[in-house]
Amino acid sequence: MILHSHNLVYQAVYHGARSFIEVFSTLDVEGWENVPQGSCLLASNHQSMLDPPLIGSCLPREISFIARKSLFDNPIFGAVIRACHSIPLDRGEADIGAIRIALAALQAGHGLLIFPEGTRSHDGEIQEAKAGAGLLACKSGVPVVPIHIRGARDILPRGAHFPVGGARLRVRFGPALSPKDYDPGKEHPERTVEASRRILAAIKSLDDISDLGL
Repeated sequence: MILHSHNLVYQAVYHGARSFIEVFSTLDVEGWENVPQGSCLLASNHQSMLDPPLIGSCLPREISFIARKSLFDNPIFGAVIRACHSIPLDRGEADIGAIRIALAALQAGHGLLIFPEGTRSHDGEIQEAKAGAGLLACKSGVPVVPIHIRGARDILPRGAHFPVGGARLRVRFGPALSPKDYDPGKEHPERTVEASRRILAAIKSLDDISDLGL
Protein backbone atom coordinates (compact mmCIF):
# COMPACT_ATOMS: atom_id res chain seq x y z
CA MET A 1 0.00 0.00 0.00
CA ILE A 2 1.37 3.42 -0.97
CA LEU A 3 0.66 6.41 1.24
CA HIS A 4 -0.38 9.51 -0.69
CA SER A 5 1.03 12.27 1.52
CA HIS A 6 3.44 15.22 1.31
CA ASN A 7 3.54 15.60 5.11
CA LEU A 8 7.01 14.40 6.14
CA VAL A 9 6.06 13.91 9.80
CA TYR A 10 2.96 11.93 8.85
CA GLN A 11 5.07 9.81 6.48
CA ALA A 12 7.60 9.09 9.24
CA VAL A 13 4.89 8.08 11.73
CA TYR A 14 3.12 5.99 9.08
CA HIS A 15 6.23 4.01 8.13
CA GLY A 16 7.37 3.78 11.75
CA ALA A 17 4.00 2.31 12.73
CA ARG A 18 4.12 -0.15 9.84
CA SER A 19 7.61 -1.30 10.87
CA PHE A 20 6.60 -1.61 14.54
CA ILE A 21 3.56 -3.69 13.64
CA GLU A 22 5.57 -5.96 11.33
CA VAL A 23 8.09 -6.63 14.12
CA PHE A 24 5.58 -7.35 16.89
CA SER A 25 2.64 -8.91 15.06
CA THR A 26 1.09 -10.51 12.04
CA LEU A 27 -1.37 -8.05 10.51
CA ASP A 28 -4.47 -8.78 8.44
CA VAL A 29 -6.34 -5.79 6.97
CA GLU A 30 -9.80 -6.25 5.48
CA GLY A 31 -12.07 -3.83 3.65
CA TRP A 32 -9.90 -0.70 3.59
CA GLU A 33 -11.41 0.06 0.19
CA ASN A 34 -14.67 0.85 2.06
CA VAL A 35 -13.10 4.14 3.18
CA PRO A 36 -14.34 6.84 0.77
CA GLN A 37 -12.36 9.77 -0.53
CA GLY A 38 -13.20 13.07 1.10
CA SER A 39 -15.11 13.66 4.33
CA CYS A 40 -15.88 10.68 6.55
CA LEU A 41 -15.81 9.55 10.15
CA LEU A 42 -13.78 6.45 10.93
CA ALA A 43 -15.31 4.88 14.05
CA SER A 44 -13.46 2.07 15.81
CA ASN A 45 -13.48 0.06 19.01
CA HIS A 46 -10.60 1.08 21.28
CA GLN A 47 -8.24 -1.52 22.72
CA SER A 48 -4.84 0.14 22.92
CA MET A 49 -2.74 3.29 22.52
CA LEU A 50 -1.61 1.55 19.35
CA ASP A 51 -5.04 1.95 17.70
CA PRO A 52 -4.64 5.39 16.02
CA PRO A 53 -1.29 4.69 14.30
CA LEU A 54 -2.47 1.15 13.54
CA ILE A 55 -5.57 2.36 11.69
CA GLY A 56 -3.65 5.19 10.03
CA SER A 57 -1.04 2.75 8.73
CA CYS A 58 -3.77 0.63 7.09
CA LEU A 59 -4.89 3.43 4.75
CA PRO A 60 -3.31 5.12 1.70
CA ARG A 61 -4.65 8.56 2.73
CA GLU A 62 -3.95 10.87 5.64
CA ILE A 63 -6.51 10.95 8.42
CA SER A 64 -7.08 13.18 11.45
CA PHE A 65 -7.89 11.88 14.89
CA ILE A 66 -9.16 13.08 18.23
CA ALA A 67 -6.84 12.59 21.22
CA ARG A 68 -7.11 13.47 24.88
CA LYS A 69 -5.64 16.85 25.70
CA SER A 70 -3.06 15.54 28.19
CA LEU A 71 -1.19 13.76 25.38
CA PHE A 72 -0.17 17.18 24.08
CA ASP A 73 1.62 18.10 27.33
CA ASN A 74 4.86 16.47 26.16
CA PRO A 75 6.45 19.03 23.81
CA ILE A 76 7.96 16.50 21.40
CA PHE A 77 5.10 14.00 21.31
CA GLY A 78 2.58 16.82 21.23
CA ALA A 79 4.31 18.41 18.24
CA VAL A 80 4.36 15.08 16.40
CA ILE A 81 0.67 14.31 16.87
CA ARG A 82 -0.27 17.88 16.00
CA ALA A 83 1.64 17.49 12.74
CA CYS A 84 -0.39 14.32 12.18
CA HIS A 85 -3.65 16.31 12.34
CA SER A 86 -4.66 15.29 15.86
CA ILE A 87 -7.29 17.37 17.66
CA PRO A 88 -6.91 17.83 21.45
CA LEU A 89 -10.02 17.02 23.46
CA ASP A 90 -10.66 17.83 27.11
CA ARG A 91 -12.58 14.76 28.22
CA GLY A 92 -13.53 16.28 31.57
CA GLU A 93 -16.09 18.64 30.06
CA ALA A 94 -18.05 19.41 26.92
CA ASP A 95 -15.18 20.67 24.74
CA ILE A 96 -16.98 22.95 22.28
CA GLY A 97 -13.69 24.11 20.77
CA ALA A 98 -12.62 20.57 19.88
CA ILE A 99 -16.05 19.83 18.41
CA ARG A 100 -15.83 22.91 16.20
CA ILE A 101 -12.33 22.00 15.01
CA ALA A 102 -13.46 18.43 14.26
CA LEU A 103 -16.50 19.64 12.30
CA ALA A 104 -14.29 22.08 10.37
CA ALA A 105 -11.91 19.23 9.49
CA LEU A 106 -14.82 17.17 8.17
CA GLN A 107 -16.13 20.15 6.22
CA ALA A 108 -12.67 20.53 4.66
CA GLY A 109 -12.80 16.95 3.37
CA HIS A 110 -10.73 15.15 5.99
CA GLY A 111 -11.18 11.63 7.29
CA LEU A 112 -11.52 11.78 11.09
CA LEU A 113 -10.88 8.85 13.43
CA ILE A 114 -12.97 8.65 16.59
CA PHE A 115 -13.65 6.00 19.22
CA PRO A 116 -17.36 5.84 20.22
CA GLU A 117 -16.45 4.26 23.58
CA GLY A 118 -14.55 7.43 24.47
CA THR A 119 -11.59 5.62 26.03
CA ARG A 120 -9.70 2.34 25.90
CA SER A 121 -11.40 -0.80 27.14
CA HIS A 122 -10.09 -2.21 30.44
CA ASP A 123 -10.79 -5.83 29.50
CA GLY A 124 -10.84 -5.87 25.70
CA GLU A 125 -14.64 -5.97 25.57
CA ILE A 126 -16.49 -3.17 23.79
CA GLN A 127 -17.87 -0.68 26.32
CA GLU A 128 -20.97 1.53 26.21
CA ALA A 129 -21.15 4.27 23.59
CA LYS A 130 -20.61 7.91 24.50
CA ALA A 131 -22.34 10.78 22.69
CA GLY A 132 -19.28 12.23 20.93
CA ALA A 133 -19.23 10.09 17.79
CA GLY A 134 -22.98 10.46 17.31
CA LEU A 135 -22.76 14.22 17.79
CA LEU A 136 -20.11 14.63 15.09
CA ALA A 137 -21.94 12.25 12.76
CA CYS A 138 -25.33 13.95 13.12
CA LYS A 139 -23.90 17.48 12.92
CA SER A 140 -21.78 16.75 9.83
CA GLY A 141 -23.95 14.21 7.99
CA VAL A 142 -20.85 12.48 6.59
CA PRO A 143 -20.47 8.74 5.92
CA VAL A 144 -19.31 6.75 8.94
CA VAL A 145 -16.98 3.79 8.37
CA PRO A 146 -17.18 1.22 11.20
CA ILE A 147 -13.87 -0.43 12.09
CA HIS A 148 -13.23 -3.43 14.30
CA ILE A 149 -9.78 -4.09 15.74
CA ARG A 150 -8.76 -7.41 17.21
CA GLY A 151 -5.41 -8.17 18.83
CA ALA A 152 -4.05 -4.67 19.59
CA ARG A 153 -4.60 -5.24 23.31
CA ASP A 154 -2.37 -8.32 23.10
CA ILE A 155 0.54 -6.17 21.90
CA LEU A 156 0.09 -3.09 24.08
CA PRO A 157 -2.66 -3.45 26.70
CA ARG A 158 -3.89 -0.55 28.80
CA GLY A 159 -1.27 0.34 31.41
CA ALA A 160 1.59 -1.44 29.63
CA HIS A 161 4.82 0.43 28.88
CA PHE A 162 6.44 -2.13 26.59
CA PRO A 163 4.98 -4.11 23.66
CA VAL A 164 4.57 -7.88 23.62
CA GLY A 165 5.49 -9.69 20.42
CA GLY A 166 3.85 -12.54 18.58
CA ALA A 167 0.28 -11.25 18.47
CA ARG A 168 -2.08 -11.56 15.53
CA LEU A 169 -3.75 -8.31 14.54
CA ARG A 170 -6.84 -7.85 12.45
CA VAL A 171 -8.28 -4.54 11.32
CA ARG A 172 -11.62 -4.85 9.55
CA PHE A 173 -13.28 -1.89 7.79
CA GLY A 174 -17.01 -2.28 7.21
CA PRO A 175 -19.22 -0.65 4.58
CA ALA A 176 -19.82 3.04 5.22
CA LEU A 177 -23.00 4.02 7.06
CA SER A 178 -25.10 6.84 5.62
CA PRO A 179 -27.04 9.30 7.83
CA LYS A 180 -30.21 7.23 7.44
CA ASP A 181 -28.31 4.30 8.97
CA TYR A 182 -27.11 6.09 12.10
CA ASP A 183 -29.23 9.24 12.66
CA PRO A 184 -32.55 8.61 14.49
CA GLY A 185 -33.73 12.13 13.64
CA LYS A 186 -33.93 15.51 15.37
CA GLU A 187 -37.05 14.53 17.30
CA HIS A 188 -35.34 11.63 19.09
CA PRO A 189 -34.82 12.55 22.80
CA GLU A 190 -31.33 10.99 22.86
CA ARG A 191 -30.35 11.64 19.26
CA THR A 192 -26.56 11.78 19.61
CA VAL A 193 -26.26 8.88 22.07
CA GLU A 194 -28.57 6.73 19.94
CA ALA A 195 -26.50 7.57 16.85
CA SER A 196 -23.37 6.48 18.73
CA ARG A 197 -25.12 3.25 19.77
CA ARG A 198 -26.01 2.49 16.16
CA ILE A 199 -22.45 3.18 15.04
CA LEU A 200 -21.08 0.97 17.83
CA ALA A 201 -23.53 -1.79 16.89
CA ALA A 202 -22.11 -1.71 13.35
CA ILE A 203 -18.61 -2.01 14.81
CA LYS A 204 -19.62 -4.99 16.95
CA SER A 205 -21.25 -6.72 13.98
CA LEU A 206 -17.88 -6.80 12.19
CA ASP A 207 -16.53 -9.09 14.90
CA ASP A 208 -19.34 -11.58 14.23
CA ILE A 209 -18.05 -12.29 10.73
CA SER A 210 -16.00 -15.48 10.69
CA ASP A 211 -12.21 -15.18 10.60
CA LEU A 212 -9.82 -17.39 8.75
CA GLY A 213 -6.85 -18.32 10.88
CA LEU A 214 -7.67 -15.95 13.76
